[in-house]
Amino acid sequence: MRALVDCNNFFVSCERVFNPALEHRPVVVLSNNDGCVIARSNEAKALGIPMGCPAFQISQYTNPRNVVQLSARHIVYSDLSRRVMHIVGHEVENLAVYSVDEAFFDTPYDDVERNHTFMARLVATIRRHVGIPVSIGFAPSRTLAKVAAHMAKRHPQQVADGVYWLIRPEAIDTVLRRLDISDVWGVGRRIAAA
Repeated sequence: MRALVDCNNFFVSCERVFNPALEHRPVVVLSNNDGCVIARSNEAKALGIPMGCPAFQISQYTNPRNVVQLSARHIVYSDLSRRVMHIVGHEVENLAVYSVDEAFFDTPYDDVERNHTFMARLVATIRRHVGIPVSIGFAPSRTLAKVAAHMAKRHPQQVADGVYWLIRPEAIDTVLRRLDISDVWGVGRRIAAA
């Protein structure tokens, strides 16, 4: 089976590591020239602020003074990413870093429950040692692991430990039927545009 570790709202989470007062507040991280939104906290998403929104248009969604707007600090984000990936790489085999906030790996066990317990511990270890919240999804393929991680991030009330798995065919079918095609990694945007 394949798994994906995905850092939640990564740039915002990095900023919160160094400034805990940002917790539970709407926060956006802006591109290098502070031109547009490149990361959002869940609170900013709830206000309807879209990814890529020009900074001057935030006022269309809310009073901009209510939203913490931060300039991107990519060196800091890269450093925290290395720390997260180091922890994951120390615990698993075949780590394939996909982006600054995501990596695929092979599950260490054949048993679903043992994998779930292992990954829940990994989520807690990353949070404790780096301060970054992560979600992990695992499934028979990378695409389904990506979908599972997406479910873990989007439905935290159902996934208390940050781990979601898609193994049973009927569960895979149910989740894929409810998923917007544009959200399917690797193929969704092209198919949705057609």
